[in-house]
Amino acid sequence: MKQALADAIADRGYTTLTPVQEAVSDPRHAGADMLVSAQTGSGKTLGFGIAIAPTLLGEAEVFEAAEAPLALVIAPTRELALQVKRELSWLYAKAGAVVASCVGGMDMRDERRALARGAHIVVATPGRLRDHILRGSMEMQSIRAIVLDEADEMLDLGFREELEFILGEAPEERQTLLFSATVPPAIEHMAKSYQREAVRIETKAEASQHADIEYLAMAVAEADLEHCVINVLRYYEAPNAIVFANTRATVGRITTRLANRGFKVVALSGELSQQERTNALQAMRDGRARVCVATDVAARGIDLPNLDLVVHAELPGSHETLLHRSGRTGRAGRKGVSVLVVTPRSKKKALRVLGMAQLTAQWAEPPSAEAVQARDAERMLEDPVWEEAPREEEVEAIGRLVERFSPEQLAAAFLRNYATQHSAPEELSGGDLKPRPREEFGASVWFSVSQGRNQGAEPRRLLPMLCKGGGLTRDDLGAIRIGPDESYVQVREGAVQRLIDHLGESMAVEGSTRLARVDGVPDGLDRPARGPKPGPKPERKGKFEKPARPRREPRPERDAPAEERAEAPAPQPAPEVTPEAALKVAAEPMREESKPPRKPRHGAPSTGYRAGASDPSAPMGAPRRKGPPPPAGKPSSKKNRARAAEGGETPPYRKDGKPGGKPAGRFGGKPGDRPAGKFGGKPGGKPGGKPGGGFSGKPGGKPGGRPGGKPAGKFSGPKRGN
Repeated sequence: MKQALADAIADRGYTTLTPVQEAVSDPRHAGADMLVSAQTGSGKTLGFGIAIAPTLLGEAEVFEAAEAPLALVIAPTRELALQVKRELSWLYAKAGAVVASCVGGMDMRDERRALARGAHIVVATPGRLRDHILRGSMEMQSIRAIVLDEADEMLDLGFREELEFILGEAPEERQTLLFSATVPPAIEHMAKSYQREAVRIETKAEASQHADIEYLAMAVAEADLEHCVINVLRYYEAPNAIVFANTRATVGRITTRLANRGFKVVALSGELSQQERTNALQAMRDGRARVCVATDVAARGIDLPNLDLVVHAELPGSHETLLHRSGRTGRAGRKGVSVLVVTPRSKKKALRVLGMAQLTAQWAEPPSAEAVQARDAERMLEDPVWEEAPREEEVEAIGRLVERFSPEQLAAAFLRNYATQHSAPEELSGGDLKPRPREEFGASVWFSVSQGRNQGAEPRRLLPMLCKGGGLTRDDLGAIRIGPDESYVQVREGAVQRLIDHLGESMAVEGSTRLARVDGVPDGLDRPARGPKPGPKPERKGKFEKPARPRREPRPERDAPAEERAEAPAPQPAPEVTPEAALKVAAEPMREESKPPRKPRHGAPSTGYRAGASDPSAPMGAPRRKGPPPPAGKPSSKKNRARAAEGGETPPYRKDGKPGGKPAGRFGGKPGDRPAGKFGGKPGGKPGGKPGGGFSGKPGGKPGGRPGGKPAGKFSGPKRGN
């Protein structure tokens, strides 16, 4: 080990190395590729920091001026990347190393400036590192060592393509280290693809998963899940605790519930910005918060001091996630507790996850309110404040209190003040979730009720009526039997006198409904009647009767016997059609089209008129014929009506009868403007305008513009057929 690193470790207070740190720092493995599997909290960060030192420094003890990066550490989450940066910063501080980070959620411009200034070691997340490589701000030519921290988690999060791209851009002559809590087949395949004769290192601590963590499984009812979380936090009162949930919505709900109960709590989930997540973790480190409610985004990379408790409010989806969640506690030789809150629907899942993780959890009762209060009393008596001597500024106040109040009053005030500093525990329904058989009803008396099925009596109506009108409770009533005109109810013997006293002599329970004491239930009502209700079946209203289908008339040629059908004359064949007759029939529609248009009825709109209306060869959009138009509808003005009566010409009419407008129809237009509707242009508008639209093309320039202007454009005539 380099002396600068050894001095930094000694100054940090470490006296011995963990098994994984000793294995990777073996001089025989200097510069070699490694595939290391070790449990979380075993010191892997410090381990690979020691392992890459010989490759980065060589024979030197300190680094030269920072230029292009020499080492690259890739982590799956932002929190883990920032934590690795902090660890490597103090480890390589005396060696003069410059450590930079490139993580999502941070300002990319600041990261580019830091890389431009130079760095020896870069810690990054896969997505952001790929962006820097593609933008050219990250140089890969000088890389000597690459470390993939939590490689299995990066594959689970879908970073396979990013990792393959980054490893492909790095020089082939490099040292590659893969650190992972588990080694699934995907990690082994990656090691074969990107490592050369990698040294496989497995620490002995892996044989017993999380030996410093106590696993407890607590069975609770569905409604008591959050109550159990509150009582667990109150029972242990850990300096730092993490409550894990599977969704952001659950994180928000539990966080709000704990904050309302007086807990110093922060939330950590993927919907928060990087700055908010950093502030939440800093509040846990500073002691401003004691409980962190998080999703699995915080299962990796969080290393909080004095984190002694992990609560799984919702069970993880896999055993690897369970190990990583629980690995937040029991780190560096400290003891920790991992509590699994198990509801009836998640019991099988809990057993499966624990079995796959090869863990043995102790099934325990959730802390009750009495257990929490008893634990508070123990902590209060064990508080070191009892052994501290009074300070000088406190002596005068203590004297006044002793003179004024008795010891009992002082003790009571202290207890009440201590209780206000802690949230009150919750009452739980109990951990025994097995369904209990219904107890026997015991001695009872039967009463008849003057209502039956025919009067609409039902148990759901009789039960509240008897409880309200008879002064009974649900526990005082047993079986209820419904008859046709009378019902029967079972009343506990101890409540009979109370019922009689409440109803009086009339025994009227509600309106005309009365009760009467009977010896028992009549025959046939021992059990609820099943099957169809007695009595005639009511007729269905609105039933549709289908009319009788008329019988067809007999046809001799089809319904007659075979002998008669054989004697019947054969049907006559259809007459032959000559070619001349066929042509005559086909020409009939053409004759109809060649006829002049009919005169419209009075008030009907005109059908329009254009040249060649009956001539198929006439072009679309041809100008209006100069002769008299066909007869139009009734003129709309006196003058025009007079002209029409004299047999004179009448101008074309619009739909509203005004002269000079559109005659109507799809292809009509104004006489001086648009003769052809949809496909026509403006042939007679302004002088030198555009005579043709869609199919007529533009004219050749402006032939009739200002005097002395350009007589025409490129061509002397309008274009034909755009």
